[in-house]
Amino acid sequence: MNKTALNQYEEIVTDALKSCSAKLRKSFKTAFIQLIILYMVLPRKINFTQMGRYSDSSEQRFRQLFERGFDWMQFNLFLMRERFGESTRKAIDIDASYISKSGKKTPYIGKFWSGCASAMKRGLEILGIGIIDIDSRDCMMLRAEQTPNKAYLEKQGEDYNLVDWYLDVLRKYKDKLLGITRYIVADAWFSKAKFVNEACLMGFHVISRLRDDAALWYSHNGVRTGKRGRPRIKGEKIDFEKLDLQHCEILDIEGGRAYSVKTYSKAMKRNIKVVVHYPESGGHKIYFSTDLDMSAKDIIEYYRTRFQIEFCFRDSKQFTGLNDCQTRDLKKLDFAFNASPASVNIAKVMRQRYYPALSSGLLKEYLSNIYMLKRFFSKSGLKPNRTFNTKLIKELFGIVAEAA
Repeated sequence: MNKTALNQYEEIVTDALKSCSAKLRKSFKTAFIQLIILYMVLPRKINFTQMGRYSDSSEQRFRQLFERGFDWMQFNLFLMRERFGESTRKAIDIDASYISKSGKKTPYIGKFWSGCASAMKRGLEILGIGIIDIDSRDCMMLRAEQTPNKAYLEKQGEDYNLVDWYLDVLRKYKDKLLGITRYIVADAWFSKAKFVNEACLMGFHVISRLRDDAALWYSHNGVRTGKRGRPRIKGEKIDFEKLDLQHCEILDIEGGRAYSVKTYSKAMKRNIKVVVHYPESGGHKIYFSTDLDMSAKDIIEYYRTRFQIEFCFRDSKQFTGLNDCQTRDLKKLDFAFNASPASVNIAKVMRQRYYPALSSGLLKEYLSNIYMLKRFFSKSGLKPNRTFNTKLIKELFGIVAEAA
């Protein structure tokens, strides 16, 4: 009998579990595979009640499963390698995402920035760590960490803030991340001196965007004047309305003009490589990398690919219930925030292998059709005549595929 899409999905999950270094019990593997399948087939909200309703396991079994620790980083690293292969142009992509949540007893509930609403909203937030592939322009999520609220940060000390917490998360996974790439790509919020300098001390290079009015100087050519006093470390201050083209490299770029220049940053107290883009609509944008040897083209391409992590958040919220978990336990929340994007990762690997014409939404509908049909047969107590029903089943399974 030919394998169904559901069998193909299960095989990918099983192979990823084999890559985990920790020894997992058979009961855990069985429950885990069942759970990850449910994340891709449940038609409505994905919570414990729905899991118990649409499976042969009780709601309590899933609640207990969510209390277990699991190495999501290792699990997703296997899926990332399956998706990207041996591609060399990769970068670590970090970004925060708002999670809708109500109530008063949920850990770390507070006010966080919502990009969709362009305002601070009450709820939760997660920090996503992903890997972007520049050539395929895609992102695979590796780990999600729940962001603590303001009250927790204040308890850690007067000088401890959100930047310190983000850096602690990077230190936690530093060894595994450095084994993939040294480049971190983040949006303009992360271009703070403390974050950039501490990340560089860990061994990373940071690629981000500066404020349009950033204070930058042309880097000094190193020639000593012979005068007394401290050697000069910077040249003239940069006027972005009138760049000194003798210090710049002109770039061939669509949609405006762009120049590359090595500069000294007053805020970071270090030399950085900058790409200044002047779009046709006016104004300018400043992109930078702490790697002075990085090509200007790569700086632009790496930063522009950064936005792919937003699609990981979007797909997780639309298709795999990132906003749906109703627990009030930190361990269970952590499990839920990682199970959802991991399901999206599996779907990406599956689409690449078997169904390149299907989107994530259509693949979910396809898997859901197969799952529901199998469940109808199993609950009816009948043994369907496979020969007689082959044509009918293929038509039902192929409804979504034909729509693509």
